[in-house]
Amino acid sequence: MRYLSYFIVFLYIAAAVAANLLVARLGPWSSPVIAFFLIGMDLSLRDYLHERWAARGLAARMGALITAAGAISYLLNPASGMIAIASVTAFCAAALVDGAVYQVLIRRHFLVRSNASNAVGALIDSLLFPTIAFGALLPAIIALQFTMKVGGGFLWSLALRRYVGRPA
Repeated sequence: MRYLSYFIVFLYIAAAVAANLLVARLGPWSSPVIAFFLIGMDLSLRDYLHERWAARGLAARMGALITAAGAISYLLNPASGMIAIASVTAFCAAALVDGAVYQVLIRRHFLVRSNASNAVGALIDSLLFPTIAFGALLPAIIALQFTMKVGGGFLWSLALRRYVGRPA
């Protein structure tokens, strides 16, 4: 099961980097589709990592993963600098709120705590990311991203629920 945790860390970073580079290449209107597949996955993977790291430096570890993804995005494509900054900022803010909601609901079923926290995290991320990345408030993009992140997060939480609660 330890190898699964390593794979989840790799997947978390890879998904964030892929999302950043794709949005940098394809532009703001691609972000809702990318949000469904990649950011919805990252929101749910954060919940898995919350279970594994809750008592062992969760905030510092998540901050390191988010920062690493932003740095890798920038190193792979320096032109994506603003996307990387927006991603790190939005993901850090979303992770803090997501983690707080998840922890409040810790005694609830995984699907309840994961999807409730994902919805709040998706809202924060959807407000901050496009606004910072593209330098303007884009209500349609924000609404589409939010909807897609919540939907994608729900599907990924279904896939991950069987692994939560098992020994690391």
